Amino acid sequence: MKKIIATALLTLSVLTLAACGDDSSAEDTTKVTLGISGSDTTIWDYIAEKAEKEGIDLEIQTFSDYVAPNLALAEGELDLNAFQTISYFDEFVAEHNIDIVPIGSTVIAPMGLYSDKYESIEELPQDSQIAVPNEATNMGRALLLLDEAGLITLSEDAGLTGTAEDITENPKNLEIVPMVSGHTPRAMPDVAASIINNGVAVDAGLNPTEDPIARESDTAKPYINLIAANAEDAENEAYLKIVELYQQEDTTEFIIEHTKGAQIPTNVTVEELVDYQ
Repeated sequence: MKKIIATALLTLSVLTLAACGDDSSAEDTTKVTLGISGSDTTIWDYIAEKAEKEGIDLEIQTFSDYVAPNLALAEGELDLNAFQTISYFDEFVAEHNIDIVPIGSTVIAPMGLYSDKYESIEELPQDSQIAVPNEATNMGRALLLLDEAGLITLSEDAGLTGTAEDITENPKNLEIVPMVSGHTPRAMPDVAASIINNGVAVDAGLNPTEDPIARESDTAKPYINLIAANAEDAENEAYLKIVELYQQEDTTEFIIEHTKGAQIPTNVTVEELVDYQ
């Protein structure tokens, strides 16, 4: 009986030591929670695998809009987010008076004009309705796309946050129909064409490289996407390591292959990122 008890105690001691070893390993891992907009986590899953080798447990949380990820970051529910352009970021921070900052660049994801009725912008009839995202910078960006496509002319004062009131020439008498970004693909059956953000288009099963009848320039500095953190965490080593992993050559190749060129990696410094005016 004594031998059985001794064996049991020895087994318990081994299990206890093993458990302690597991706890020690867990303590060496830094957990980082990152928020994105949209359901496709493929690229960030790739980054997470790389981060794991660096002792970072990167958890990805998805959101269905462009507002919640910034508020969640500001309120400490996220450590980082990565979903927005620098122009949208600046507008949002100013409007909501929150203390978050960019810590690295990611990609340019060109916005497109999509239609399931017409195959070219020339085919768009008079008095067509065009759905556009209603967030200030996304709407401004959409109108700049229509201007670039030659469908409208904006006033010189429109800047990056223009509205329909800034349209000075509208030869087809297009009607601008603002709506939440996530709804723009659903509106396609009801409008002549819809301007859709790149990530939203992908989630809707559209191909941002092949499907648009017009597409914005892929070198537009205000529309470089970024990774954001709270200002007090701007120099956090784990967070900067995430930026480094994103900007490595193998990640660039993975992004181009996964998105079929729809997203273009743009690895610029933070100083270059914020200097787009």
